[in-house]
Amino acid sequence: QVQLVESGGGLVQAGGSLRLSCAAPGRAFSDYNTGWFRQAPGKEREFVGRINRSGGSTWYADPVKGRFTISRDNAKNTVYLQMNSLKPEDTAVYYCAASRGLVSSFASSFSSWGRGTQVTVSS
Repeated sequence: QVQLVESGGGLVQAGGSLRLSCAAPGRAFSDYNTGWFRQAPGKEREFVGRINRSGGSTWYADPVKGRFTISRDNAKNTVYLQMNSLKPEDTAVYYCAASRGLVSSFASSFSSWGRGTQVTVSS
């Protein structure tokens, strides 16, 4: 497992942008496939997107396609989630997850999780 630390959450108006970061201090993050999930109050945790070890491939959930972008800088052991055109329904706690093995859109495929960062989008 790897320790993951999310940052960058906050309060933003609808239509605004935020960039979340997921850091893996002291680890070779390039060994890990990484994903982002979110959980809104009263709802189950849902897949947002994921990126492979090299950063060459990304996958996104339909609600965020075209608005969110995942990237990574393995030299800095950091994965990013750029969120544009934010909507009130994007309000949630956002979690970073990682795994050395194969992953999918299912949370159970990830072995390591961060504690989450709150994103609130006001209308």
